Amino acid sequence: MQIIQSIRDKGAAIVIGVIALSLIGFILMDAKQGGNGFFASNSTTIGKVNGEKISNDEFNKKVKQMEANYNGRVSGAMTYQVRQNAWDQMVGQKILEGEFEKLGLTFSPKEMSALMFSDDAPPMLKQAYTDKTTGIYDIEKVQQWWQTAKKWKGEQRAALEEEVIEPMKLQTLYNKYSAMISGAAYYPTWMKEKDAADAKTFANISYVSVPYNVISDSAVKVSDEDIINYVKKYPKLYKQDGGRLIAYVAFDANPSAKDTANTYDGLNSLKAQFVADTTPKNFVSRSMSTIPFDDAYISKEKMTMSQKDSIAALPVGGVFGPYLDGKNIVLAKMVGSKVLPDSIKCRHILIKTTDEKGQTVLTDSAAKHKIDSIAGLVQAGGNFDSLEARFTDDQGAHQTKGVMTFDIATIQNKNSFAPEFAAFLLNEKGETKKTVKTDYGWHYIEILEKKNPAPTYKVAYLAKEITPSPETINTASSQAAKLSGEARNLKALDGYVAKKGLKKIEVPNLIKENDYQLGGLQEARQLIKWAFEAKEGDVSEPFNISDQFIVATVTKVQAEGLPDAKVARPLVEATVRNLKKADEIVKNLGATPSLASAAQAYKKEIAIAGADSTLTFGAQIVNGIGQEPKVIGASFNAAYQSKESAPIIGTNGVYVIKVNSIGTKPADAPDVAAEQEKNRKQSLRQQISYGWFEGLKKTADIKDERSKFN
Repeated sequence: MQIIQSIRDKGAAIVIGVIALSLIGFILMDAKQGGNGFFASNSTTIGKVNGEKISNDEFNKKVKQMEANYNGRVSGAMTYQVRQNAWDQMVGQKILEGEFEKLGLTFSPKEMSALMFSDDAPPMLKQAYTDKTTGIYDIEKVQQWWQTAKKWKGEQRAALEEEVIEPMKLQTLYNKYSAMISGAAYYPTWMKEKDAADAKTFANISYVSVPYNVISDSAVKVSDEDIINYVKKYPKLYKQDGGRLIAYVAFDANPSAKDTANTYDGLNSLKAQFVADTTPKNFVSRSMSTIPFDDAYISKEKMTMSQKDSIAALPVGGVFGPYLDGKNIVLAKMVGSKVLPDSIKCRHILIKTTDEKGQTVLTDSAAKHKIDSIAGLVQAGGNFDSLEARFTDDQGAHQTKGVMTFDIATIQNKNSFAPEFAAFLLNEKGETKKTVKTDYGWHYIEILEKKNPAPTYKVAYLAKEITPSPETINTASSQAAKLSGEARNLKALDGYVAKKGLKKIEVPNLIKENDYQLGGLQEARQLIKWAFEAKEGDVSEPFNISDQFIVATVTKVQAEGLPDAKVARPLVEATVRNLKKADEIVKNLGATPSLASAAQAYKKEIAIAGADSTLTFGAQIVNGIGQEPKVIGASFNAAYQSKESAPIIGTNGVYVIKVNSIGTKPADAPDVAAEQEKNRKQSLRQQISYGWFEGLKKTADIKDERSKFN
């Protein structure tokens, strides 16, 4: 299990491929992870895809695996997003596995061997068996490992199947399926000829545009009946899964002005001690500053606070503040200043004493003797490039002949930059050449250039976050509890809100059963779960969310199907209003307006489009008009060459047009035409690639019961 354990130790995710999920895609991946995840371990089914069950255990494992990609740093709203991503991946995998089975797609042992022992091997193997020095995938070592691994049994075999074999199988089957989809793209001759003709045919039109804003919104009433009638015309577009409309009242528990003043006074009381202290690093640490001490020097330009001019002007030992910086009250103490460049260019030759595994490759004395000899040769006139090529053990820097450029922040980062190397680069003695020992070995270093020297400052910040006091929290909590206690239904809540001058926030979008965000509330999962257990008009107990106490009410329980007027209004009201405006404009223009009469009716000018030959049948926009597909289509109606069009109801207004001419551009050169045909075919394949999975998903029978468990 060495390969599997080595990957686990590094915390690496096993990415096995990208599968198109709508226009973005989703990733199929798997990793062996223990533990019970977000839910209690049991075999309860939390969903089905085309009859195939997804168990709680499966889901827990996927969630755990995805959390591991963030090194365990998953909290807040990210927790719910990770769970949603895990669900989407599992649904996608189930759908695809069903398609693979229908088509009889298989993954043979011979295919597995061919893949495993090639440069197309899965990431897990490539990561474990690629030589770090040469970058070459060592197939011989993989073959040796496989001779042992394929004999594993029990838990070892299960891990092998899950982490190596199954991802290879899924990726290979997906590649076959995707290739079949792409290969099915057919560009018939008649379509090719029509597309070519459409691209070459252009129109020149005169038009009058009457935008919808000639009628004010307030002058047009959109009734509930108007909304319902419009939605019924497009049932597939507006059918919904069902959900809840929720409103809430928020009581702010963020720090008050008094809390801010108390934090300010607390920092101010420490100012004299901060000034007198001679060890600012220790003082900042024991005072539990929210901004840790940073030993680096930075320029004034890289300081982010608005008070940076005052801070940079401090003498060494001087303290500025307290001042407000975001959520903190801060004291800033000048620890030191010096002139430093913003970057340093150098070159070096490294003689290693240890390898990446910490094993000794050369004794310290031997490495020191070797680097001293190299330094002597360079200083005696020897060619650095030749010596670097012959002796250096730094293969990364070798790509640029040992030359490297570092910004000053990188050099001062003690967590990622060898301190001895940094000390020489930042030396103030004027040294430009030196042999230096680090944990990696012995270096010969030459400083080649120091760019843009400027004053820099080391500043210690003593910061305290402004937090709400118990009094502030209790006040908000009590106000929320009083509302919840006195108003137990929607009518009573509305009365209470009006009486107390409170604000009820109506969330306009329909909330689904597995959602975790509610309007601007990012972590509202428990509130949403309550809403799906409540009845219409119920009022919740207070929920503590994001420094607020929230009292919510279910204003509407929406069943699956077409939405009612209240739910649909935010979705279609603007469109319906424009259609009613269009009716009024068309009525005013008459059934057969001329360009002149249309222009006169609304005091608009007669304009021309297409004079630049860009108004083709396949155009997406009309210069001067915008995206108006109906106008584009009408521009190629030969009947409108002898008379004006009837009013055209468009996206942004009503149009009357007359076609001045329809022409044809010269044929393209054969090589250009061939390239265009190639691009059209590629575009067709891309459209198929992007859309096929969404088609499968829409036809799949997906039962999502996660909400019963979280």
